[in-house]
Amino acid sequence: MASGRRESEQAQQTLAPEMLRYLEHVRVQKRLAARTQTLYLLDLQRLQAMAADAATPALQLTSGHIRRFVAQMHSAGRSGRGIALILSGWRGFYTWAGREGLIAHNPVQDVRAPRSPKPLPKALSVDDAVRFAESANAQGDPWVQARDTAMVELMYGSGLRVGELVGLDVVASDHARGWVDLQAAEAHVLGKGSKRRTVPVGKEALAALHAWLQLRTQGIPAAGQCDPALFIGVRGARLSSASVWQRLRERSVAAGMTTPVHPHMLRHSFASHVLQSSQDLRAVQELLGHASITTTQVYTRLDFQHLAQVYDQAHPRARKKD
Repeated sequence: MASGRRESEQAQQTLAPEMLRYLEHVRVQKRLAARTQTLYLLDLQRLQAMAADAATPALQLTSGHIRRFVAQMHSAGRSGRGIALILSGWRGFYTWAGREGLIAHNPVQDVRAPRSPKPLPKALSVDDAVRFAESANAQGDPWVQARDTAMVELMYGSGLRVGELVGLDVVASDHARGWVDLQAAEAHVLGKGSKRRTVPVGKEALAALHAWLQLRTQGIPAAGQCDPALFIGVRGARLSSASVWQRLRERSVAAGMTTPVHPHMLRHSFASHVLQSSQDLRAVQELLGHASITTTQVYTRLDFQHLAQVYDQAHPRARKKD
C-alpha cells in the first residue's frame, strides 16, 4: 500500500504545475474517491504526454490537437467508450482551467469520441433454442411447466417482447392490450409506442397454448375471479415481466444452458433464425414491430456472423492449418 502511494506521488511530480493544482482541487473541493482521483491523474498524464509529442504545452492545445489525439487513440485500438471517459477527464481539467483564467477556450468542449458499434444481440443457436423450448422439467409442477412452455414457445415462435407477452389476455375485449386468436393462429399485441401489430403463431406454440389453457384455472382460488391475463401466477394474478425473466432463468439453469436465457434473447433468436432462412429483412422488421429498418439491420450483422462461422468450418480454403 505504501509503495502504491509512493508511485502515485512520483507520478504527480512529473505533471505540470497547473495539473497538480487541478488534482488538489479535485481532492479537496470535490472530495472524490481515491480510485477516481487516480483515474484523473492517469488522464492528465496521458494528456501531458500527447501534448509533449505535439510540442505544445497542455494549456495551448486547440480542438484540432484534441481531435488528432482522439484519432491516435482510436487507431491504437482504444474503444469509443474508453476515449469518451478520457475526454471527460480532460474536459473537467480544462473547465477548471477556464474558471481559473488560464485559458480562453476549452479545446475539448466540442470534441466527441468515436461511436462504439452496438453490441450484437445475443441469440441462441437453432438447436439450443429448440432444446430450451422442449426442456420442461418432468419432475416439476405440471401447471407451471405447461405455462412456462407456452410462454417460451410464444416468445421464440412469434418474437414477442416480454411486455407484449404479459399484456396478453385470454380473450379479445375492448380493454385487452393483446390476445391470441387460436383459430386464426395469430397474436394481436400492443407494442412500443402503443402500436398494434399482428404476428403469426406457429403450430408448436398453438399446441403449447392449448395445453396451458386446459390447466390455466385449475387450483386457482376463486377461479372465476382470476385475472383475464393469458399468463397468470399461482394466485391468479397477471404475471409480471420480472417473473417471466426469473422463470426463464430457472428453466435455462435446469436445462443446462451455458448462458442464462432471458426474454429478449428469445426475441433475438426468433429474428436471427427467420432472417437466416428467409433473407427477408423487411418481413423481419414487420414481425418485430420495428418502426425503422435500421433497428432491424443489426440482425444482418448477426446473420453474417453465423455465415462466417459456417464458412470457416466448411470451406477448405478457410480452415486454419494446425
